[in-house]
Amino acid sequence: MDWTDLIDTAFEAAGNSGKAKAEAVRAVEATVIDGEKPVASTAGRHPDHFRKGVLVLTTHRLLFLKDGKPPVPVPLAAVSDVSVTRTKLNGEVLLVVAMTGSHRFEDVVKADFFAEQLRAAARAAGNAPKAVAAAGPGTGEQLITQLERLAALRASGALTEDEFTRAKQRLIG
Repeated sequence: MDWTDLIDTAFEAAGNSGKAKAEAVRAVEATVIDGEKPVASTAGRHPDHFRKGVLVLTTHRLLFLKDGKPPVPVPLAAVSDVSVTRTKLNGEVLLVVAMTGSHRFEDVVKADFFAEQLRAAARAAGNAPKAVAAAGPGTGEQLITQLERLAALRASGALTEDEFTRAKQRLIG
């Protein structure tokens, strides 16, 4: 599967136009990291937006695409928890907790299946989502391990200096 097929599938589920699909493919291809491959996609809505966008899972990141804007990335190595809840108002809600913050997506198509794929991709990226979430901020070796992971994400370019600083402050307290 290539980027175009992956994004086409998600945009069909979202019910968005052909122009939006082309813009999304260009936006993703412009930000692809060396060795990054597409894994899965689905449609969902960010709480700040009325219309659905597309969630694209790669071997390195989770991306949210909307209206031709630059993708909102969540590095898989930073993911600490993935959960799905159901509400009458917002449908299936996917919550992704990462060192970069908490990311909520509503009315997600096939949210349980996508969440499983996201957990597996995070494990493959060297992170075990449930174990890190259960450990919490911690002290000693746990804190050092989490700070080292943050530093590695910043060094690789996955986190900006500002994102790194905010995540570090959340860990330290």
